[in-house]
Amino acid sequence: QVQLVESGGGLVQAGGSLRLSCAASGSIFGINSMGWYRQAPGKQRELVTLITSGGSTNYADSVKGRFTISRDNAKNTVYLQMNSLKPDDTAIYYCNAYRLRYGLATTYWGQGTQVTVSS
Repeated sequence: QVQLVESGGGLVQAGGSLRLSCAASGSIFGINSMGWYRQAPGKQRELVTLITSGGSTNYADSVKGRFTISRDNAKNTVYLQMNSLKPDDTAIYYCNAYRLRYGLATTYWGQGTQVTVSS
């Protein structure tokens, strides 16, 4: 099992910044990628960004140039730096870890952290 604990959400004005953290613990060996998803009220959960074990990153078009994912392997922590925030970024942000091992795919989720951007 992998445990993911997010922190860093909150209320910010449009144009402001926040940094989210996701600390992973437990059986983290062989994690292929970690990332962030978000879910706004009445909408489906969507991928925001991810980073692979090799360091490759992927971003949703809506956040490119504003959000940056990074990781600290020594701390087993992934970060999401969010700049130039917009009201449309308001959502619950979930940390995600994915592992494909011996043909078995497993996805882990954190509990989520609320991000609210006021106009």
